[in-house]
Amino acid sequence: MKYVLLLAVLALIIFIIGFKRGRPREPEARNKPASPQAPKAMLRCAECGMHLPADESLPGKGGVFCSAGHRNSFEAREG
Repeated sequence: MKYVLLLAVLALIIFIIGFKRGRPREPEARNKPASPQAPKAMLRCAECGMHLPADESLPGKGGVFCSAGHRNSFEAREG
């Protein structure tokens, strides 16, 4: 009888160790949300008024523009 009890205790220990190995270690780290990005400076196109990020704008004589076509048409009209 004592061998059956010893065998049951050993089986329980092995089961618990195997169960802990199969579980993910840190579920919070895996599902951690990404940090928010810093806001970008927005500029207004001098031709059409559309707002766009400063790093995507094109500088011109009359301000900043959303495209080369708008820059060309504004500069041709303004002279």
